[in-house]
Amino acid sequence: MNRQKRVAILQRLRDQNPHPTTELSYNSPFELLIAVILSAQATDKSVNKATQKLFPVASTPQEILALGVEGLKSYIRTIGLYNSKAENIIKTCRDLIDKFGGEVPQEREALESLAGVGRKTANVVLNTAFGQPTIAVDTHIFRVANRTGFAPGKDVVKVEEKLLKVVPDEFKYDVHHWLILHGRYTCIARKPRCGSCIIEDLCEYKDKTEI
Repeated sequence: MNRQKRVAILQRLRDQNPHPTTELSYNSPFELLIAVILSAQATDKSVNKATQKLFPVASTPQEILALGVEGLKSYIRTIGLYNSKAENIIKTCRDLIDKFGGEVPQEREALESLAGVGRKTANVVLNTAFGQPTIAVDTHIFRVANRTGFAPGKDVVKVEEKLLKVVPDEFKYDVHHWLILHGRYTCIARKPRCGSCIIEDLCEYKDKTEI
């Protein structure tokens, strides 16, 4: 895919959604960090349902640490992998207090040192909480980038590297949100909704549908 076509795609996505953001509910960088950790292999809707009960009770590292693993589990047991996520979140809260003064760090290496925080989670927090032009590649973005021909790659890191290379700076801050929403609602996994897609004529996918 050439640069002109990529820019046209990004312009259309921006026109459709000028101020995109995550669908996770949060009121602070810490709440976003916890929500993103919980969202691994879970829907944003299920995470929001749990955090709507958790955050009014515990919205700081100190407060969640005070709940303990079992106390935390009682709030998140409706979310997949909640046992391991509870263990990781308690460890993360302890590290935030002991190593970072109770604040969420704004550096990738520091974020990735926290339990349950990988590259994708770090990218989401850096982008959404701190305004850094990082691009978090999840399954939706990986699919869209490869299927459309926008930024093909064999794994999520390769796709991230390609996106950072080919996306002009003016679009870098928002592109991760545009692509994830496009993959979640239009360019879906089993049968993409090409017939209702605003970038269908620019997309290089060969097996387009009429839906």
